[in-house]
Amino acid sequence: MKLDMRKTFILGLGFFGINLLWPVHNAFVPIMLEQYTTKATLIGLIMTIDNLFAVVFQPVFGAMSDRTKNRFGRRMPYILIGMPISALLFSVIPYTNRLGALMLTIIIMNFTMSIYRAPTVALMPDITPSPLRSKANGIINFMGGLAAVIAYLFGGLLYRKNPSYPFHLSSVVMIMALFILFIFIKENTDFTIEKKKAKEKRKDVGKTRSLIFLLLAVFFWFSGYNAVETFFSLYAQYVLKIDPSRASILLSIFSASFLIFAIPSGYIGTKFGRRMTILVGVTGVTLTFAPLIFIKTVPLISVLFVVGGFFWALININSYPMVVEIAPKNGVGTYTGYYYFFSASSAVLSPILFGFIKDLIGSYGILFFYSVISFVIALICMSIVKHGDVELDDEKKLALELNS
Repeated sequence: MKLDMRKTFILGLGFFGINLLWPVHNAFVPIMLEQYTTKATLIGLIMTIDNLFAVVFQPVFGAMSDRTKNRFGRRMPYILIGMPISALLFSVIPYTNRLGALMLTIIIMNFTMSIYRAPTVALMPDITPSPLRSKANGIINFMGGLAAVIAYLFGGLLYRKNPSYPFHLSSVVMIMALFILFIFIKENTDFTIEKKKAKEKRKDVGKTRSLIFLLLAVFFWFSGYNAVETFFSLYAQYVLKIDPSRASILLSIFSASFLIFAIPSGYIGTKFGRRMTILVGVTGVTLTFAPLIFIKTVPLISVLFVVGGFFWALININSYPMVVEIAPKNGVGTYTGYYYFFSASSAVLSPILFGFIKDLIGSYGILFFYSVISFVIALICMSIVKHGDVELDDEKKLALELNS
């Protein structure tokens, strides 16, 4: 039972392109928005406009890709349409000189990203047998984590030279990733061998309950994470009293820790079970972020970010494989859409909610208190989940998948 490392790393390049874009967006767009408004609620609202289409359209395009029968495959047509347009629009963002133009560019860009994101993610379970998906997801997220480190670390340095440079770098890398994916990832296009499956006579109530609480856990731990990622540059500026470029470097420490532990987290989840691994991860992030409510010194924050990145890897690497484990055989794209519906919903609601709370209280100092509360709720939801681990008979399933 060996993972196809070549295919997995190549697929990871797609995630590299995606993940290079969002850290740049989240780190520097709030700074641009402060040129037009100082209201945190409005900044949070504008920062989440780009996620509204993700909530609405990612489940749609994920489900559509399940039903697509194209000479390029199920998922690749959506990637070929969405990726190049997204890259072009992202490079335009720093040249917008009015709030309306900036918002419009972000909205259209997010729609084009929604076209291909769920199909891209669904490629992993398509080409990876069930027992190996945590390992594969670890490698793929390693590539995404590497992109985040590059974006935060070099993005801050490039931003000092010219605010447009980080955006151009992201766009160029995304186009390069598209070409490599198209050349080396070949989907099965022989749809004549497919047979229609009879619908299940009754749903597994236990799996449905686990799916609901797993997706709620996804929502709440991303709520805690998204608030920190969105507002940390402003938190650093007004609470820690440091330059936004240094805040970007601090976030790169968290991303670097995630990067280092991404692949080991896949192996840990495979050995000890995805559910238990995630529970440890959520508990760990909660205990790591709690001291940050009081700690304001940069060296101590750096150390806690290293520890937090490890626990965040335990969560992120194993959660998506749990969701698609519950999915029916021909529903991977649909369930991928569910996963991104809940994670993107948190990205829409959480920054707005935190911005509203901050405006009421008048300080960014409550950022980590808000995050800790979100992770505690996620831990409660996750403790109710009972399905999503690899079952004992997956050795037989693997043999069937390899022979099919």
